[in-house]
Amino acid sequence: MKVQKAYLNEPADDAVQQIVQAIDRDVERGEDILMLGFGTVMLSSSFAIMLPPTILLPLVALAFALSAGFARKNYHAMQDKLTTALKLTNRQQRSTLSPIAEVFKKHPQPPLMDSLNPLLNLSRTWKSVLGGILINPFWMPIFYMMGIQIGEEKNLGILNRTIVELEMQLAAKENVGKDPL
Repeated sequence: MKVQKAYLNEPADDAVQQIVQAIDRDVERGEDILMLGFGTVMLSSSFAIMLPPTILLPLVALAFALSAGFARKNYHAMQDKLTTALKLTNRQQRSTLSPIAEVFKKHPQPPLMDSLNPLLNLSRTWKSVLGGILINPFWMPIFYMMGIQIGEEKNLGILNRTIVELEMQLAAKENVGKDPL
């Protein structure tokens, strides 16, 4: 599958529709990445009979880290493509797309290196240590990476709801004045 480098290459009358559809596909791609990571973790129990926990549990944490990292990269790419596309739209189109831009402003994602630093994320670190104490110390990295994954899912969910609302508004505008029969 070819990944777009921009949502809009030149000004167009249906720019809003093009941008919303393209960003919707990118949100779905991000959700698929996260589900692939989660599915991989769920299947890891199948390997428990062959691999000791000292090998399997770090691999589980790595699966969460990879899926969250690729989802974060996808989120930043969506933000960059939207910013570029907004420069090619007129004021009315920018106004229509403003709810999506607001999601990126209200829910910014720091670079992945900041998310992976336990000293910058004391709450997540504390929860991971607590989970490790309650279950098994080998689970601490898994809980930490799972926290990053949950944050990615949360932001994609907010963005997806915003896109669905915008699609419904666009469909309602399109159906105004049409004969219902």
